[in-house]
Amino acid sequence: MFDRLDDLVIRYEELMQELNSPDVASDPNRFRKLMKEQADLAPIVEAYRDYKKAKQDAEDSVALLEEESDEELREMAKEELSNAKKRIEDLSQQLKVLLLPRDPNDDKNVIVEIRAGAGGDEAALFASELYRMYVRFAERNRWKTELVSVNENGIGGFKEVVFMLNGQGAYSKLKYESGVHRVQRVPETESGGRIHTSTATVAIIPEAEDVDVVIDDKDIRIDVMRASGNGGQCVNTTDSAVRLTHIPTGIVIYSQTEKSQLQNKEKAFRLLRSKLYDMELERRQSEEAEARRSQIGTGDRSEKIRTYNFPQGRVTEHRIKLTLYKIDSVMDGELYEIIDSLIAADQAAKLTKMNETA
Repeated sequence: MFDRLDDLVIRYEELMQELNSPDVASDPNRFRKLMKEQADLAPIVEAYRDYKKAKQDAEDSVALLEEESDEELREMAKEELSNAKKRIEDLSQQLKVLLLPRDPNDDKNVIVEIRAGAGGDEAALFASELYRMYVRFAERNRWKTELVSVNENGIGGFKEVVFMLNGQGAYSKLKYESGVHRVQRVPETESGGRIHTSTATVAIIPEAEDVDVVIDDKDIRIDVMRASGNGGQCVNTTDSAVRLTHIPTGIVIYSQTEKSQLQNKEKAFRLLRSKLYDMELERRQSEEAEARRSQIGTGDRSEKIRTYNFPQGRVTEHRIKLTLYKIDSVMDGELYEIIDSLIAADQAAKLTKMNETA
């Protein structure tokens, strides 16, 4: 591990020199690429420098204990040695986490698909609330939200909604949200006061770049039509909605939220590209199923991952057995505690597997 860390420090110092070069400054693409690499390495280099300082502090304290006879100074040295050992332990663990292989999709924007499952209108209402939850989470992170398509049920619920979240590290935070979300509560239409259980399925898809997926024009059928449902003044009166059919896979994408047919077409192609990329990711991941079995948040989308129990004010994250009694704040986009816990559990599982194979 330490040989690798020394190599990373050397690379970091080389990057700093390159970034100060006039040749690099005059090449925006190269400058951005080097800046990203430097930003990725900075936390590792900083933690390693702190680790080496803690090691030096520990050695200095040991030397002082061996040489010093004054009892007061010896007590101070003992305390400093204890603190240094604690820092060494903490920083060693931090470095192991920082050196874990990064998911290459972590910095990507995401496409979120929410579909009502079992439960009829109540499931559709729950799907609309999940949509609002993720939009609020995006606002808290200063991410941009773009609606792609929505299929409403007429009473404020969504049978299906597809939207994009554009922001730094969006996929790294939301990739654990894929799966079946379950709600337990008394519907407004329930006169007997019985608690009903409904579900909605969430899919988090990393947005693919042009270089990630190449789409052959002959594999696409494009249909244009008038948008359906609620919309602006022009949305329902012009042929602005676009439906893409990818013939080899049968994937159908429908985009209607913009007044411009061109904008809807662009959104539809972004979504199709990302779906094809996601299919390839799933194929690769299924081949690595054994390696992924111990990891959090990379499981089957049919897996029940979370329950929202409104009568008890409880949210239960089943994968890590986490229960929070603050459903109102969670539904308002306060997802940090859940997401941070999932990330920590995923890292712990990967570290355990790394130690087993070391």
